[in-house]
Amino acid sequence: MSIETSTSWRRAAVALAVLSVSFGAPYVSVVALDRIASDLGGGRSVPALAGSLAWFGSAVGGVLMGRVAERIGVRWTVIFGAVMIAAGLVVSSGGQQWQLYLGHGVLIGLLGNAGLNAPLYVYISRWFDRRRGTALALISSGPHVAGSVWPPVIGVLVAGYGWQQTMVIFALVQIALIVPLAALLHRPPHVAQGAAGPGTELRRIAATPRAVMVALCVAGVLCCIPMAMPPAHLIAYCGDLGIGSGRGTLMLSILLGCAFISRQLWGWFSDWIGGLETVLICSVLQVAAFTGLALTQDELGLFFVSAAFGLGFSGIIPAYVLAVRELFPGSEAGWRIPTVLMCTGSGMAIGGWGAGALYDHFGYYAPAFGVGIALNACNVAIIATLVILQHRRPRRAHFRAPARLSGLSSA
Repeated sequence: MSIETSTSWRRAAVALAVLSVSFGAPYVSVVALDRIASDLGGGRSVPALAGSLAWFGSAVGGVLMGRVAERIGVRWTVIFGAVMIAAGLVVSSGGQQWQLYLGHGVLIGLLGNAGLNAPLYVYISRWFDRRRGTALALISSGPHVAGSVWPPVIGVLVAGYGWQQTMVIFALVQIALIVPLAALLHRPPHVAQGAAGPGTELRRIAATPRAVMVALCVAGVLCCIPMAMPPAHLIAYCGDLGIGSGRGTLMLSILLGCAFISRQLWGWFSDWIGGLETVLICSVLQVAAFTGLALTQDELGLFFVSAAFGLGFSGIIPAYVLAVRELFPGSEAGWRIPTVLMCTGSGMAIGGWGAGALYDHFGYYAPAFGVGIALNACNVAIIATLVILQHRRPRRAHFRAPARLSGLSSA
């Protein structure tokens, strides 16, 4: 009997709403990158580093906060995270570099989004067995919904009130929206944790569990370094090309809006072919789109490749989580999923900051884009190797057939 019910999807919708609000916080420093750089000094690498610290803190803290959520429940962990994000925005508005770094790295990242992101992935994965990939794709779209919805709003607020006052306003938004939503998060149904889930079997792979885990972690870092570069620097890149910030903000919204739509399709697709295969396909599409972005300098072309980049990279993160649930026992999900997310989040942090640092050194983005493309190619090689090893030995089907197909087969 499947554990999935309408309640499962309601919980997934709540998780999506929570992440759509919480991941809007780092976008204040993205939209106001040039203004913050001018006010605080130190070049674009200063606000870029703040955004990277938020990602890195969220990634590293997810391992700890995942364990906390196992003990006290995801509801209280999410509420605590929302309060920390709000506190981080207030501290970051102080007007000093160290306040910006402290607010983003420790409060918004390490204690804030870390209490929401990884715990909610584990939480939602335990509400589903047949459509787990689809559900994970849905909630992992939260950051892209945030990137699609909030930058235009933040841009208006920054223009009218300045970036410091905007951070204070957005801190109040965090509390007002996330805390009531957290009250709707109840305990998932009890499921035996020895396998991937009811009606499923673990996938077999011709490698040791430790080697597979290390490969997933390394690949996660390598794919997410280039993944972070366009969202963090697209607006500034457009400014360098003589394209207005308003058009750059629209490109970012299109990129992340396309990511949200296509991620749902990738989630459905991953339920059919598996997590590793989805990671491989999406990684190939990402490196192709990133190469196009690096070679394109006209406005119309940038709109096109921005949309293509969103379509490509959107399926990678939830597919990593699905791969963990397919390859390892469910009893280990509480630490394996946060560990993989720590590596992907660390890659996002390195990519956002690294592109800014390389820009400050060379004066243009081409070197950063070249590094991103090379690392993405290495990621493709690692995941392709895992897929080959997975298909080296025969394995039984790892998912239930959809009801319409199972009914036909039984007939």
